[in-house]
Amino acid sequence: MRIGTPGFISARLTEAREARRIATKSALAKRIGVSATSVSRWEDQEAGQSPDYSTLLRLADELGVRPEFFLRPPYHSERPTFLRSLASTLVRDLAYQKAQMHWLQEVSFVLGHYVDLPELDIPDVLNGAAYSELRDEDIEEIALRLRRHWNMGEGPCGDVVALMERIGIVVATIPMGTTKLDGLCSWSPVDGRPHVLLATDKMSFPRRQMDAAHELAHAVLHHQVPEEEFQDSLRTIELQAFRLASALLMPSTTYPYEVKYPSLAVFTSLKERWRVSIKAQIKRLGDLEIVPEDHARQLYKLYSAKGWSKGEPLDQHWPITAPKALRDSLNLIVENGVRGKADLLATEFTISAADVESLCGLPSGWFEREPAEVVLLKSREELSQRSVQIAGRVIPFPDKRR
Repeated sequence: MRIGTPGFISARLTEAREARRIATKSALAKRIGVSATSVSRWEDQEAGQSPDYSTLLRLADELGVRPEFFLRPPYHSERPTFLRSLASTLVRDLAYQKAQMHWLQEVSFVLGHYVDLPELDIPDVLNGAAYSELRDEDIEEIALRLRRHWNMGEGPCGDVVALMERIGIVVATIPMGTTKLDGLCSWSPVDGRPHVLLATDKMSFPRRQMDAAHELAHAVLHHQVPEEEFQDSLRTIELQAFRLASALLMPSTTYPYEVKYPSLAVFTSLKERWRVSIKAQIKRLGDLEIVPEDHARQLYKLYSAKGWSKGEPLDQHWPITAPKALRDSLNLIVENGVRGKADLLATEFTISAADVESLCGLPSGWFEREPAEVVLLKSREELSQRSVQIAGRVIPFPDKRR
């Protein structure tokens, strides 16, 4: 009679399977040579069954995790995960992205034992009101208040990802394998810190700016939305997030006054300064009722006729910077000898080295490289003392004119 593994957590098996985009339990069963019924029972918390240790090792190997992964509790928040779209996205893709978000929260929790991430600096802009009570003019005012609070000025916004890390939001970027989901926002079940995952698929800097600002808007406006309201209120939530993101990137007090005439040529010129897409500019002026609906429709038609839906002018004009807080944290831990790379993988992280590298923005194979030896430069005082101690003879160059 086979004995299961004590302490096995069924939700972790589901999480690992979804993180590897294995769509069904039967597909996983075939990979490790067991029945689909067995995998179903292991993933069913009510069933209370678990694989024996030898099968657990096969599962860990197939799913690219350490066996201990299945014995640690999952990082599942009671708050909803904010996704841009549900109806048009495959269930498998949604499950993959949520699983990666859980792993991001786990990685940041581990690193939080050794480094102090920036203190969370998101002001309470609702002042006790419910998000559902917000009007468009309220969101416009919130955008201006946030810009003042974060010292952003009223001109073009800098790198939104850098801003998010500065105010204490954990940000990571990964390829999501779909163009239908650009990012997601969730909160850590441990410390309540917002975590954001952004897609790297078909990316340009203006698109990254809007995606990041959109998730930042969720972190500001929707941190108290209960799970049971999320599905029914998704449209309102998304419209609010986009409105706030647009208002942050193109403040009502400055941007509209630079639009001399709403044309694609003018928007292209403004894109170089404001670093937001032409399409987002059309939408922004429509929201502010500066461009009438019929004019906006004509602009969208011309936009499509030029083929810009597949790529706008200047899209590749700026480099895309990667988040650096998690990457720098790991480098700091290793370079200062707090923990070694192998030690971190063996004791702290239960996911693979490749997963940690991806979520932390580290180069592939980082865990396999030996840390560089740090060579310290001597101080000026040491150099001065050494120069005094060394006696020498000055040899003049011969004068060739003689």
